[in-house]
Amino acid sequence: MPAHLSARLCTFVLSLFLIAFALPALAGPFEDAVAKFANDDYSDTDEAIGVVASSGNPLAFPIISALQDGRLMADLDSKKVYVTGTDGKSIDAATGQAVASVPDSASAVRLNNRLRRSVDAALGSLTLQSPDVGTRLQAAQSVFKSHEETALEAVDGALAKETNKSVKAALGDARAAILLFKPDATEVEKLEAVATLKGRGDQEALALLTGMGDQPASVTKAAASAIGSIQNSLAIWSMVQNAWYGLSLGSVLLLAAIGLAITFGVMGVINMAHGEMVMIGAYTTFVVQEVIRTSYPGLFDYSLLIAVPLAFLVAGAIGVLIERSIIRFLYGRPLETLLATWGLSLVLQQAVRTMFGPTNREVGNPSWMSGAFELGQITITYNRLWILVFTLAVFAILLAMLRYTALGLEMRAVTQNRRMAASMGIATSRVDALTFGLGSGIAGIAGVALSQIDNVSPNLGQSYIIDSFMVVVFGGVGNLWGTLVGAFTLGIANKFLEPVAGAVLGKIAILVLIILFIQKRPRGLFALKGRAVEA
Repeated sequence: MPAHLSARLCTFVLSLFLIAFALPALAGPFEDAVAKFANDDYSDTDEAIGVVASSGNPLAFPIISALQDGRLMADLDSKKVYVTGTDGKSIDAATGQAVASVPDSASAVRLNNRLRRSVDAALGSLTLQSPDVGTRLQAAQSVFKSHEETALEAVDGALAKETNKSVKAALGDARAAILLFKPDATEVEKLEAVATLKGRGDQEALALLTGMGDQPASVTKAAASAIGSIQNSLAIWSMVQNAWYGLSLGSVLLLAAIGLAITFGVMGVINMAHGEMVMIGAYTTFVVQEVIRTSYPGLFDYSLLIAVPLAFLVAGAIGVLIERSIIRFLYGRPLETLLATWGLSLVLQQAVRTMFGPTNREVGNPSWMSGAFELGQITITYNRLWILVFTLAVFAILLAMLRYTALGLEMRAVTQNRRMAASMGIATSRVDALTFGLGSGIAGIAGVALSQIDNVSPNLGQSYIIDSFMVVVFGGVGNLWGTLVGAFTLGIANKFLEPVAGAVLGKIAILVLIILFIQKRPRGLFALKGRAVEA
């Protein structure tokens, strides 16, 4: 054989040897780590997560993300690992090359609680360098919750580069959580971590400090002090949260009772059908949204703005009709009025059941009333906040109407002395009809608001009628400022009693307190002034 052919043959054989034996040995740490996912061993999987997350390989995030979602498939026979995308396509996890299909023998890599925490920490560290502020903040919060030691290096690196104040604070909290549980962290580092978590002062920080295990004496003492401080702070925030819930409930009670206060004060009518006016307003909102959904879907965010005047007009018109056809024949006969309006409430409920059915109807929240935000350690939902603002706006408009309009002047005159108002030329029957219509219309727009926080059903009004009467009697019959104070007082008192006595016993306690109060002040907190009233 010629020498040059012999040399070429040796070179070819050597190349085959390298391909068969040497190249697999040149596989890097990333490829080795990926292969460990196919060992079906929790410890190997945990080690693989740490190596892949810290490798800097562009495939690291898709692999860890797929592992979290159950899309990382491993073939135990061939030791191949595959990432199945949400679009159904698959790639080789080690090389990133697309594959036609995942072998039938492949199965999802198993996780336990420990590995899930490792995955959370790994994903957090992988997204700490994201250009998006929201993504970095979410990643820092994820690392804080998992407090995995492997994420410390990534957190330190991100902390050195971070410029956003909120993200930097979140990274500081995450670093403190890691150091608190890091076995080889110095005592000074742990004390600094305790101080950081004390400054955070929320329930998650309290949980970390409570469950940190054996620590040096100085750290344990500092943690005990921090735990006490956080518990005191959370107790105060809990009271603030209850106060907010009370204001929220009070705004609902005020909105439901304000129309009743007008009719009760001016006409002396005990209107047991007032709750059904609220219900009619809620169903008006439902009809408006149904029309918008089917014909004008782009206007959905404006559905409540459209429903408010319509609910006022519909409920107000029904109120005028009720006054002209029933109530005006029963003035001066309170028992008959109560029975007639109670029977009318049953008729209205059955009419709504016939038209819309007995089941609850869905009324959606516009985008600007959806979601919530954090204020300190309390959560405020946008729908409750907007209802509070809306209630105060309705109250202010009603006060202005009573003070600066001719109808308002006539209503106040009839409230204080009906006979004298009639002798001065005021048509009291017309005032009665308009007053009943106004009170019913306000109940209608109360239904628009209540449709955002309660079930829209034929029984909607019954949930608020008794509470509305309690608010009116407690605040002072016919006095709007008394209705305002009474609604918020009862709302806040109810929310502070509920955690202690329970929902049912809390309402009973409120009722008993009101009965005792009325024994001392029969006219409520703010009694009306006037000759006829005081007679």
